Amino acid sequence: MLPRRLFLAITAASFLACVKQVPATPTRSSVQAVPLLAETPEQETEQLAQRREDVEIDTRNFDRTPRVVATGETPLLRLEGSRARLAGDAAGTVGFSVDNFILLEVLDERGRVLNRGAVGFTDSVHIGKEQVDSVGRMSFAFEPGEVDLTSLLPESLPFKLRATVLDYSGVGRVSPVFLRLEPRGPSAEDDLRGH
Repeated sequence: MLPRRLFLAITAASFLACVKQVPATPTRSSVQAVPLLAETPEQETEQLAQRREDVEIDTRNFDRTPRVVATGETPLLRLEGSRARLAGDAAGTVGFSVDNFILLEVLDERGRVLNRGAVGFTDSVHIGKEQVDSVGRMSFAFEPGEVDLTSLLPESLPFKLRATVLDYSGVGRVSPVFLRLEPRGPSAEDDLRGH
């Protein structure tokens, strides 16, 4: 009986030794702040020549096809377990403002759109038959870190974030906007477990 137990123990140990070791997901140890949009002063909507023809605003009072105020795009990034938030400066101490809204498009490394969101003061935004989800409250101004984009971004794949400021009535403008990738602190779940 002893040789059989020894054989089973050796067999079990060899199976455990062959288990693929999955590397831990890298985590960010410091904040990475990336410029997303430069300040664009107020301009009359009618003076903005470029339109975003694929976007439609659900409004009865104004032009349904918004005009482009400004655009910006990040380099290729990775979330690495971070929270992704918007602010008006790299330090995350200043808020930002926009009139009417920022269309945020998450791109893969080949430039294909993975996800979209809209932040600002706007009625429903549609691209084709897709309704674009609002990120944050309906407003022209936001506190630093108030707009959290983490749920829009892929956790483990590289991505770019493209921002297009769009306006459909009155004037269009945007203050500087930065994407801040911030290390996550201990979660509430960790606190409950005593970690």
